[in-house]
Order: sequence, then C-alpha cells, then structure tokens
Amino acid sequence: QVQLVESGGGLVQPGGSLRLSCAVSGSIFSIYAMGWYRQAPGKERELVATITNGGITNYVDSVKGRFTISRDNAKNTAYLQMNSLKPEDTAVYYCNARRYYSLRSYSDYWGQGTQVTVSS
Repeated sequence: QVQLVESGGGLVQPGGSLRLSCAVSGSIFSIYAMGWYRQAPGKERELVATITNGGITNYVDSVKGRFTISRDNAKNTAYLQMNSLKPEDTAVYYCNARRYYSLRSYSDYWGQGTQVTVSS
C-alpha cells in the first residue's frame, strides 16, 4: 500500500522560506508523477506544482519564480522549496502521487497534509 508522509510545514514570516518534503513508501517511487496541492480555509484544494517521473515540472501562475518542486528517486522523496512566501500562501499543503495506467486512467494517493502559515 502506498503511503505518503509530508513534513516541513510551520509558521514563517512574509518573505521567508520553507521546504516541504514528501516521503513515499510501499511502492516504486520512480513510476509516480508527484504533485503538491494546497487548501486554504473556505477555499477549494488547488494544484500548486507537479513533476513527472521524467522531471518535467509545472506550476500554478501564483507561485512561479518562488516555488520549486523536485524529486530524489534514490530517497523516494519529493520536495517543494517555497521562497518569498506571502500571507496568501497560507494553507494546508498536500502531497500527491499519481500513477498513470494510460493517458486518462490513473490512481491518486495523498498524504495527510502539513500546515503552512505565513504571518508576521
């Protein structure tokens, strides 16, 4: 069974940085596309960044130039480096692992979420 465990959240001042980690166990990490999503209070969960198993990345416009998603297949871990944080980045951040069977068929696995609060 695939398990995802996030870490690295916390309280940071505006302009600060945090690095989130997502450790994956129970399967072959390299076959999964990885993603980070976030959900702020009263809002829907939104996609923040993704990285394919080949290393191609994609970001929502609001974090481009500030956030960097990466993966280390040897450590079965994905990361989200967040710089120049803003109060509007405050949310619970969720790690996602997606296994594709075909272009339109896939399975999603989720972590439990980690809180990121940006406040002075």
